[in-house]
Amino acid sequence: MKVAALISGGKDSALALYRAMKRGYDIKYLVTMIPQREDSWMFHYPNVHLTDLFAEACGIPLIKAETSGVKERELEDLKRTLIGLDIQGIVSGAVGSTYQKRRIDMICAEIGLKSIAPLWGEDQMVLMEELISEGFEVIFIGVYAYGLGRNWLGRRLDRQTLNDLIELNRKYGISLIGEGGEYETLVLDAPYFKKRIKILRHRIVWKGDSGYLLVDEAELERKIDIHAHFCARKS
Repeated sequence: MKVAALISGGKDSALALYRAMKRGYDIKYLVTMIPQREDSWMFHYPNVHLTDLFAEACGIPLIKAETSGVKERELEDLKRTLIGLDIQGIVSGAVGSTYQKRRIDMICAEIGLKSIAPLWGEDQMVLMEELISEGFEVIFIGVYAYGLGRNWLGRRLDRQTLNDLIELNRKYGISLIGEGGEYETLVLDAPYFKKRIKILRHRIVWKGDSGYLLVDEAELERKIDIHAHFCARKS
């Protein structure tokens, strides 16, 4: 089945794309909606401009479209973007947001597409473990909840980071996957990337008790085969 995948550059859409690939879907396009407001109801905002590099790293054509960021009008913006594409389905990274999934399902029903949500209803720990074990390179680029300080910006998702999130979940009820908007992420590398994203220049924007990392410049670089590199050093 030919499909398009909604991507933001964050971990959920990247993992949903990975699962869709493993299930045999033919990914014809990546689709990024660029909200004109920071408080978009439907779409991820920080560093969305990096989806150009994300798509290039995947080797999949990218379709970008602006959206008002206004509740409900975003749906029409997405529908206009999808109509006319030679696809039979849409892949989304919805995990537990009924608001997001219902609206994507509704759009798909209206234009005759299948709504595919590979992560829907999954255990949060399973998803986080999969990101780590499958070799996704994920960094935190936005923190908006008590317990997540400035030191989390730019931090990489690994076993220790996951343990710290588990502790914050226990203390403050923070969602492990940031489902409540507690944090935002950026994927720098994935199993299906032909190259990885390298950040060249960035800045931190901090306001009160929350903030985000804004990437000013980035490029693609060659991926290093760690095993081959290690063997070469030994010889």
